[in-house]
Amino acid sequence: MGAMRLLACPDKFRGTLTATEAGAAIAAAAADAGWTASCQPMADGGEGTLDAFGGSNRTTAVTGPLGVPVDARWRLRADHAVIEMAEASGLVLAGGAEANDPMEATTAGTGELIAAAAEAGARHIVVGLGGSATTDGGLGALKAMAPLPRFRGVDLEVACDVTTLFADAAAVFGPQKGASAAQIALLTRRLDRLAEIYEREHGVAVGRLPRSGAAGGLGGGLAAAGASLRDGFELIAEEVDLYGQIEAVDLVVTGEGALDNTSFDGKVVGGVRRLAEAAGVPVVAVVGCAAPAPDAGWPLDLIDLSELYGPERAMSDAAGCVTEAVSDWLSRR
Repeated sequence: MGAMRLLACPDKFRGTLTATEAGAAIAAAAADAGWTASCQPMADGGEGTLDAFGGSNRTTAVTGPLGVPVDARWRLRADHAVIEMAEASGLVLAGGAEANDPMEATTAGTGELIAAAAEAGARHIVVGLGGSATTDGGLGALKAMAPLPRFRGVDLEVACDVTTLFADAAAVFGPQKGASAAQIALLTRRLDRLAEIYEREHGVAVGRLPRSGAAGGLGGGLAAAGASLRDGFELIAEEVDLYGQIEAVDLVVTGEGALDNTSFDGKVVGGVRRLAEAAGVPVVAVVGCAAPAPDAGWPLDLIDLSELYGPERAMSDAAGCVTEAVSDWLSRR
């Protein structure tokens, strides 16, 4: 009988580990236990989307969220491109909420990346939304992509990790981007007007489109340009054939930094659990910390690093904790 096979397919542990680093820590535990391991970093459309596809292999200088040029990483393989909007228009690039200008932050750089990908020969472009500094409704991106007819024949898919509607983007996400109550009201009116313009000029009713509010309305702007808005986890899982990878192993180990009820609503842990259950493969999640379990308990085996090692070590030595905890879990199976 051959060695047992494990697939590591975690999300990022925000603030401590990338999905790639978390996968490597899980794989190290598998090796310690005599298992063979493969890694597939996962994401739900936000930060980490590039990692899920194998990482960046190109860099392009583009307009940053506050107008200062930034070097944005992206990926091109054959005619397939992957772009992570946070690389060009992210809140981190703006210096966080404290330094951001929520009224002026622009998605122009993301549009420039999309244009660069098309000019490089990409005919299938995946854009991951998440971590944005912007609430410009994607107007900056569309201006940078002009003329839009050049994208005919380009399959533009947008990976979204929220279902927020276009005009709700300011109220839902504005505070975390540094917007005051007065600015949120102004941004909401601006989005309302922009929705009318997009419907009149492009024939797309973005105001009623689920996920159009992702990344401060960038989802809606790209939809007006002909993009399809997709559930981020489902899109990425399809692109990397996650179900096929799961079918080929004896155990799936997923994970994320903080587990709560939202983890099972369009996020990586819940999505991996559903696919593993459909394939008849057991799944365990290793997490930095977990909210109190609901009455019925969490719907999968769980390894809580904060519970095992305390919150301080779980944060300061996340990779070591993951390897140690998964190793111990495997040794008892």
